[in-house]
Amino acid sequence: MTTLIKPLRGLRPRPEHAADVAAPPYDVLNTDEARQRAEGRPLSFLHISRPEIDLPTDTDPHAPEVYARGAENLRRLIDDGVLIRDPEPVYYAYRLRMGDHVQTGLVCAGSIAAYDTNRIRKHEFTRPKKEDDRVRQITALAAQTGPVLITYRASDSVKTILDAVTAGKPVYDLVADDGVGHTIWVIDDTAQIETLTKTFDAMDALYIADGHHRSASASRVAAARRAVNPGDSGEEDYNYFLCVAFPHDETKILDYNRVIQDLNGQTTETLLEKIGQTFTVTPSEAQVKPDRPTRFGMYLDGRWYRLDLNAALVPDDPVASLDISLLQDKLIAPLLGVGDPRTDDRIDFVGGIRGLGELERRVDGGEMQIAFALYPTRMEALMAVADANEVMPPKSTWFEPKLADGLVSHVLD
Repeated sequence: MTTLIKPLRGLRPRPEHAADVAAPPYDVLNTDEARQRAEGRPLSFLHISRPEIDLPTDTDPHAPEVYARGAENLRRLIDDGVLIRDPEPVYYAYRLRMGDHVQTGLVCAGSIAAYDTNRIRKHEFTRPKKEDDRVRQITALAAQTGPVLITYRASDSVKTILDAVTAGKPVYDLVADDGVGHTIWVIDDTAQIETLTKTFDAMDALYIADGHHRSASASRVAAARRAVNPGDSGEEDYNYFLCVAFPHDETKILDYNRVIQDLNGQTTETLLEKIGQTFTVTPSEAQVKPDRPTRFGMYLDGRWYRLDLNAALVPDDPVASLDISLLQDKLIAPLLGVGDPRTDDRIDFVGGIRGLGELERRVDGGEMQIAFALYPTRMEALMAVADANEVMPPKSTWFEPKLADGLVSHVLD
């Protein structure tokens, strides 16, 4: 019987190789950055997730030979005994540590049937070209190597098991070069596996936090495989996708800030006057990092301002009430003329991990003229949007810390 999640026979490094194999997610580095990070590290998973780094520098990252090289590199690590596969399906506890923040999740295989019927819920649009890339990668490797970060409403039953498991000795405990700690335990106790499976299966829904292209691509690969398998039972590995599920109250979303090239032909004084018709504008001697919803920081002409929106102007709608939407609808579109942030080249986005100093740098350097700092989207708001079968505005969430590639992969038998 198809369940919401199930254990998997993970493909993973031998413990002595884990630190050498672990790599940043494929989509947080460009080709040049990936090449630099993998230099002198022949076991780095970047040779599999970004295999163009092993080909001539003018190689198209989406050329057939790139995917073939990735498959060759994966096979080499398996043949050399660097990567091993668990003999029986298991779950894994995966703890991320970034500074004082700690979150503990469950590595599992999520049901593509549940994804296709929106029980594993989405909140973003995907781009066909990015999907196509992941489809080719999964197909070439016959494996899913990039985990999808999903979240669930916190469960005492899940927490009890994960607390017990993580009190034991991990199989991996490493700190990546960005300072993030990655610790993994194998969950092979049959009673714990059964309880986890049943507990998740009783949940109404799971929510994709980060990895919409990976999950959409896994769905496409599964559909293609089902089409040529008349005996498909729904339980095949290709009918599930690699996930790490974290409770909603531990998952960390950072702010996702905005910078804009110009003031849409207005002077600073005119713009401030117009903003003041909708927001309460308060100059600040210090950086403004919003500490609550409907409060924004604005950096303009070397000065910070606090912008507070009247609560009466916040609509009762899961998407329109998001701070990202409020700033876009009340200021960026009507006053700065950026109607579609997906396509307008005048706007750019800065993840909160870079800090407010990055906003100042881009404005002071003349590249941009105005910047906005936002309060982070709340996980409850994300789930409300997904429950309403709606999508978030672009660049609404920046999740940190990031999962590593290479520590657990899902082979499609």
